[in-house]
Amino acid sequence: MSEQQSRVKPLSAEEVRFDFDLATIERCKRVGSNEVVVGQPRALRSLELGLSIPKSGYNIFVSGDSGSGRHKAVQHTIASMEGDTSSLRDILYVYNFGQPDSPMLLTLDPGDGERLVDELYSFTQDLLCLIAAKDDFLPRAHALVDQLAHSFSFPQQTEYFNGLRSEMTRLSKQIDHLDTEAVKGQALATKYLANLVVNHTHTKRQPLIIEGHPSHTNLFGSIDGKEKHAHLGLHAGSLLAASGGCIVIDAEDLLAEKGLWEALKRYIDANELAIEGGISPRGEIKGSPIRPQMAPLPVKVILIGSEETYDMLSEEDDRFLSLFKVSAQFDYQMEKNDLSIAQTIANVLRYREEHALFEVTDSALAELLRYSAWYVESRDHLTTHFSVLYDLLEEAHWWAKSHGVSIIDGPLILTVNDERDYAASISESRINEEIKSGEMIISLSGTRVGVVNGLAVMDRGAVSFGTPTVISCTVAPGSEGIVNIEHEAGLSGEIHDKGLLILEGYLRKHYARNFPLSIYAGIAFEQSYAEVDGDSASSSELYALLSAIGELPIRQDIAVTGSVNQMGMIQPVGGINEKIEGFFRTCVTTGLTGRQGVIIPIQNVRNLILSGEVIAAIEEKRFFIWAIRTIDEGMALLTDRPAGIRNAKGNYSAGNFNHAIEERLKKMHQAVSANRN
Repeated sequence: MSEQQSRVKPLSAEEVRFDFDLATIERCKRVGSNEVVVGQPRALRSLELGLSIPKSGYNIFVSGDSGSGRHKAVQHTIASMEGDTSSLRDILYVYNFGQPDSPMLLTLDPGDGERLVDELYSFTQDLLCLIAAKDDFLPRAHALVDQLAHSFSFPQQTEYFNGLRSEMTRLSKQIDHLDTEAVKGQALATKYLANLVVNHTHTKRQPLIIEGHPSHTNLFGSIDGKEKHAHLGLHAGSLLAASGGCIVIDAEDLLAEKGLWEALKRYIDANELAIEGGISPRGEIKGSPIRPQMAPLPVKVILIGSEETYDMLSEEDDRFLSLFKVSAQFDYQMEKNDLSIAQTIANVLRYREEHALFEVTDSALAELLRYSAWYVESRDHLTTHFSVLYDLLEEAHWWAKSHGVSIIDGPLILTVNDERDYAASISESRINEEIKSGEMIISLSGTRVGVVNGLAVMDRGAVSFGTPTVISCTVAPGSEGIVNIEHEAGLSGEIHDKGLLILEGYLRKHYARNFPLSIYAGIAFEQSYAEVDGDSASSSELYALLSAIGELPIRQDIAVTGSVNQMGMIQPVGGINEKIEGFFRTCVTTGLTGRQGVIIPIQNVRNLILSGEVIAAIEEKRFFIWAIRTIDEGMALLTDRPAGIRNAKGNYSAGNFNHAIEERLKKMHQAVSANRN
């Protein structure tokens, strides 16, 4: 087969087109699904493991992107499990007769706490009556205490009631000097009351506390110094309220509060908690003379955060992995099959019904599924971020009302996407106008030596779009190698720097086999003033370099994306749809010539989910997409020359681009050697 015959052909409209047929929609709709959490089998299994093991340290870090259903999954998993409620206790604080500045902690069976509060209130009222009567105060007071003690059983019972009896003995010595009305107005009337800080009287399941605003006060409680008796000024935080169950905390919010992470680790380690005096405006823990007794803290802590936060804590905190032994990682995508399609449809229709949105047709469901695949950039997967589909549905409902219709169909979903693109296209339109007016110097026709149109993705908030970027290269004999001008200017990231180093490896392997590489090359992104990172432009940079070395004109009507390895194999990149559509819109703005197109890695064909406008242009042969495997295939397209094959002596024959490049490199080596001599 000749090289001309083996040249890569552009993709057909059928190869580029990607849709969900209505027969699949109808079939999967009938299957239905009641699953609340979809596409997260690994995360759910990890959650069940962590929630089932009571051993210390089996706290859970739930990681993943926002919108992947992490909070809903945690709540659903806890609700679906038969949690052990045997460790639930009512928690009270009472006056400590032996150490007044250290309120005594009492833990009682659920319901007994509320009963003790009522009984102590009655005891106080009866005590006031005894003080008023004065006769036989001590035996009658002791009888009240004994009656109270016989009604309850808790670990601290002996200590507390012995202290209460001693208090009655002390009062008996002052009985003749106590005035009933005065006592009512003094602290003595509230001294014997109990402060029920955690009440499980009506709790039927393990507690689940979602702490939306973690702070020292909200998590660990507070002390009201205005109360006459310290134990009555104690207020439980969400950690104490979650005792015997689970607490869910946002990891990023937790880490944002100074000192909060260290404090939480301390209490998780000890499995006990003491209510403290809060924090100062500068984030420092306030000192307090009040030291409540420590409360037991059998709590399962569940942190929800990003992958980056989990990695940071794992690397920088020695205690983290021993305290959070379970990692529940939420995926942003799931395999596309009949089950996942049915689950997606069921969730969309459930949301529509719950929010009273207009009826959703099968054609709308097909477009929503297409958007789901586009969102994860894969024809073989769907997103698990159902919130993005719900947003699309809400906007479609609004547009339906605006158009005076009461149904959401496929064309309306496409309208929503078009409106989104229009609203977010100011920056892209401005760039294309600058290209059209000549302010941004980019050629979209003809040929140039050492100049290639690469493709970049620009982000603005949640919106991204593709745009062409000019990559140029100049070469001369020398020993400096390849100079990354972006790096020299401080505008190159580490991954981009690595990509440039790979280019030298390619030159040595493919050309400088029998002679040293003697080159000085400068590569730059023209009219680019922001940092460049990533390796998706490395193939474009290599094309520019090879063009400059071999003095080979490169087609300017073809834009290029893809990374490359030292072997010359093209590797896939991200943002492929944005890059193709961005270049297409640039060509439309300046005028389609019928020859323009994009070179992409062949692996990215599975990621192609393009707009109808681009597909129509491909079908009409006004725009082209070439999917390649190697640098040689790309150079053949860009130079309209064959790659050539080495003969038995290892040399390329004249007339192909590899011969021109190798011969020029030899001449550069000879020039450098001559200067040295």
